Amino acid sequence: MKIQIQRILCATDLSEFSNAAVIQAIGMAKEFGSTLFICHVIDLPLVTMHGAAFVYPEDQIEEMRTGAMDQIKGLVKDSALNWEAVVETGPVSSTLCGLAAEKQADLAIVSTHGRTGLKRLFLGSVTERLLRTISCPLLVVTPPEKASRMEKQFKGFGFKQIMVGCDFSADSGRAVEYGFSLAQEFQAVIHLVHVVEPFVYRDAMLPETVKTEAINELTTGCRQRLEDLVPADAHNWCKVEIACEAGKPFQALKKYAGIHRIDLIVLGVRGHSLVETMLLGSTTDRVIRGVACPVLSVCPP
Repeated sequence: MKIQIQRILCATDLSEFSNAAVIQAIGMAKEFGSTLFICHVIDLPLVTMHGAAFVYPEDQIEEMRTGAMDQIKGLVKDSALNWEAVVETGPVSSTLCGLAAEKQADLAIVSTHGRTGLKRLFLGSVTERLLRTISCPLLVVTPPEKASRMEKQFKGFGFKQIMVGCDFSADSGRAVEYGFSLAQEFQAVIHLVHVVEPFVYRDAMLPETVKTEAINELTTGCRQRLEDLVPADAHNWCKVEIACEAGKPFQALKKYAGIHRIDLIVLGVRGHSLVETMLLGSTTDRVIRGVACPVLSVCPP
């Protein structure tokens, strides 16, 4: 069954980098006929000597809200789009999580770079809090300058090569569901990829031939498990590619994405090994900043 995306929350800090997420969100809203909420969070310092209070006076904060609202309105030029501008004040990650719940968002979209709050959003513990607590899938849009000139020539809106990282956990199973739904929506090729990590095995003293045979046997079994994830009718409306890679997950997936010109990566938030290690701490930065395509993290229901 296709995933329904009826309400989209897009966050921007109104910088050129961050507004790439707005362009992506507008395209998604048009594709799915969704209601779009474009949000800007004013992240102001607090003083707590006698209770929490903002450093800036209220009239200046209100002026910031008005200016942000005007800038958001200037980003959306299509009056036929069903959308709403939202400006809030507070900590970025917790405010976005609250808005996602309040607006009952089916999808949140953010960019990896920005001037203020969103620049910090994808660094360290703030990333982990957002990924673990936001109530909907999170689409992370990379800045356009990360793509090569050739990639830009072939990329308009839409996804034609979708990669799903699979570690056979329940969360990666939800990522597979989203991957196939989006592949059906965009008539895309879907790549189901599992990464085998040889360095985690305890039999480090075994001969190389024995270890190679063991990895090959494991890879064969993983390929069959990936085949079992493919819906019965999927081959009628999309092309399915199955791949087992070896190495560190973030390196293997980045390499695969580059070779096959992947334009969307879908991952579960938690997993047995692959997704758990990819989407926590510094590994997240290395994956998101190392690819020139959006990354969709799918949270548990």
